[in-house]
Amino acid sequence: MKILHMISWILLVVGGLNWLLVVFGMDLATWGLPEIVAQVVYVLVGLSALLQLVTHRKDCKVCGSPMTQTSAGGM
Repeated sequence: MKILHMISWILLVVGGLNWLLVVFGMDLATWGLPEIVAQVVYVLVGLSALLQLVTHRKDCKVCGSPMTQTSAGGM
């Protein structure tokens, strides 16, 4: 499961960087990639986001630790 977590995290970073490029008028489709390849990447990024949304708290040592919950209450 750790490999799937890392792959989805990397795809989320790719998606985030792509959105940054969209702000500047570029995205994966403008990099010369065929449209179908860009669409496959977009689907993989979206599925990665869903996977992280569902499994992040269980997989992340920081978010799942009781220490985080007590320190967040002190803010």
